[in-house]
Amino acid sequence: MTDKPKVAFYWCASCGGCEEAVVDLAEKVLDVVAAVDIVFWPVALDFKRRDVEAMADGSLAAAFLNGAIRSTEQEEMVHLLRRKAQTVVSFGSCSQLGGIPGLANLFDLDGVLASAYLESPSTVNPDGMLPHPSSAVDGYRLTIPRLYETVRSLDQVIDVDYYLPGCAPTPALIANAVMALLAGTLPPKGSVLAPDVALCDECPRKKSKPEQLSLGAFKRPSEVKLNEEECLLAQGVLCLGAATRGGCEAPCIKGNMPCTGCFGPTSRVKDQGAKALSAIASMVESNDAAEIERILSSIPDPVGTLYRYSLPASLLRRRRPAAGVATKG
Repeated sequence: MTDKPKVAFYWCASCGGCEEAVVDLAEKVLDVVAAVDIVFWPVALDFKRRDVEAMADGSLAAAFLNGAIRSTEQEEMVHLLRRKAQTVVSFGSCSQLGGIPGLANLFDLDGVLASAYLESPSTVNPDGMLPHPSSAVDGYRLTIPRLYETVRSLDQVIDVDYYLPGCAPTPALIANAVMALLAGTLPPKGSVLAPDVALCDECPRKKSKPEQLSLGAFKRPSEVKLNEEECLLAQGVLCLGAATRGGCEAPCIKGNMPCTGCFGPTSRVKDQGAKALSAIASMVESNDAAEIERILSSIPDPVGTLYRYSLPASLLRRRRPAAGVATKG
């Protein structure tokens, strides 16, 4: 019987990239495995819910939970793991902020299901069947998790101790968090385990950013040949580095692509999308209302651009549902 600290990993509503990020630790994963006993990681090993239920409350040193909360099963599992774990780490953008799945809050649940099961070009569903939480089949009652109307971040469902940001968190941040946890050197509860500075402060191109930006249009990366040395905002490409926490090692910028905001805001920002909008407004090269509208209209999908990872955790949270539609949480 091992006496190493026990840890768990669990995947809620997300793409799975956070699970891949653990594997991306490469040889450092051997240090993690040597230091802890992974007792629950269903994406990688054959663990069952009953294995967690059998654990004593508080017996896990930590649970790393990635993904937003979208279904009854996910909510049940995070409550269960919260009871079993001394420390819960909100792991990745979807868990911390709601992430890409949180953009479903722009629609009602019926519309989401219709798009997925009835209307998409690749769907063949002549009987118009939709998933039901409970169905009778050959004398048996089969159940599946029920989807909620509203996607929520992890801390809107359970108490969270720490946040590890990113889509996905970098291997360096993951390794540092695990080792700090084991050494007992974590910062105060509620901290985000990444530098509390804007990405612009760490950007390898920051010296090329003009003191005052003045733009007459915003361009998509596909519409312009980007200079690999110059600030992307100075080239008219919408980069959210000014509204986004650093610590990601700027892989997008190094790949000549703009920051899309996956590390979330710094501690000084209440609403990442509003902060980004404020920064954008200060760059618009006009005082004429019609011209301002023309310039801002060049930003495709403003909500999906400015709140790509953070809608459920924002002040907006979701689009107001249709009359008579109840929301969960």
